[in-house]
Amino acid sequence: MKKNVLVIGDTHAPFTHPKYLDFCKRIEHQLKCTEVVHIGDIVDNHAISYHEHDPNGDTPLKEMEQADKQLKLWFKAFPNVKLCLGNHDRLVDRKSRTVGLPERVFRPFRGIWNLPKGWIDDFEFIIGGVKYTHGTGYSGAHAHIQAAYDNRMSCVIGHLHSVAGIEYMANTKDIIFGMSVGCGIDNKAYAFEYGKAFKRKPIISCGVVEYTSHGPNPRLFVMEM
Repeated sequence: MKKNVLVIGDTHAPFTHPKYLDFCKRIEHQLKCTEVVHIGDIVDNHAISYHEHDPNGDTPLKEMEQADKQLKLWFKAFPNVKLCLGNHDRLVDRKSRTVGLPERVFRPFRGIWNLPKGWIDDFEFIIGGVKYTHGTGYSGAHAHIQAAYDNRMSCVIGHLHSVAGIEYMANTKDIIFGMSVGCGIDNKAYAFEYGKAFKRKPIISCGVVEYTSHGPNPRLFVMEM
């Protein structure tokens, strides 16, 4: 039976593009997707970042409260999701190691953000021979096919806001693909001020992997701005 998997890009709540949720729901409906993967960085954690953050921005608590409001909308729209943990999602864990605190004194990620029972969080998922992972550690315009090469299997990644595309690699044995799904961020938000001078801008998009008798077929959908 044909199965389509919707792949949601980085949302970085509370700095998600205001039209991205409706866009993802529309693609899910049009392509009749039966499964949903969020590729990671569901939250931004700007206020506790290791990089410079806006001193005029929200406090960590205020940012979390704003993120909670956005996440509730996503939880309602998509009750069952496989969530790949991204580098921004793991900032709390990374901070705890910086100050030398053991894991037992912190709540698990899903507890911090009140993930519903239908949301499963892990670093990666393999569905029908395709690996879905955030893409932490990869960079460049061809990171998605590099991920496929490194994993020796088709891969779908996010992480790189200004990269969205599909590439294939074949040998005498098989053919595999790499797909970068872009992102769903609001580039006007203060959290992304660092990219103001960058020539390449974020691509607001999502992906769908169709599973048929001929194998997985990746498709990319770019949101009209």
